[in-house]
Amino acid sequence: MLLNQQTLHGIKTGDISLVFRRWKRPTVKTGGTLLTPIGQLAIDAVERVAPSEITTGDAKAAGFSDLASLLEFLGRRPDGEVYRVRLGALGPGPRKALRDIVPPESEIDPILRRLERLDSRSGFGPWTRPVLELISSHPAVRAGDLAEVLGQDRADFKINVRKLKTLGLTESLAVGYRLSPRGEAVLARFRRSMDGVSGR
Repeated sequence: MLLNQQTLHGIKTGDISLVFRRWKRPTVKTGGTLLTPIGQLAIDAVERVAPSEITTGDAKAAGFSDLASLLEFLGRRPDGEVYRVRLGALGPGPRKALRDIVPPESEIDPILRRLERLDSRSGFGPWTRPVLELISSHPAVRAGDLAEVLGQDRADFKINVRKLKTLGLTESLAVGYRLSPRGEAVLARFRRSMDGVSGR
């Protein structure tokens, strides 16, 4: 279920608590969640309704000025049944929650192994630690400038940073990136491991 920016804003402010959709098959389910750009949204109920059962109060709760506007919106797609989706609590997305968790030492090794696998699949050699080091020392710097430092294409660099973000290691800023608390812990372990190797 896609939500436009206006709807997301209304959900965030608490003005929107319902969403109406016409579907052949619902794309969300009662008790489930929906990951959105503003966080993870709980889905309290998904109910099939007849258009005649929808009230003006429902329309207002869905962010429409009146019932006619909501019915006009639903009429744009004639196929499928009408569903009323009751929205629940809005919480942080799983990535954000993951970023804020500093893993214990016992959980860092599996993360390092995942980074090793990313390095092994790369066509231009190991990149995970260099990217983490670069973001750590140059937060809030444009992706294009960071990519140039590493001699990488900007698009490839951004794809790689997204892979690190999926692991909860980086955060996107208005401009550039920074390491998350989780990413700082992993980089610190990287450095300790390399110090141990160089000290042999």
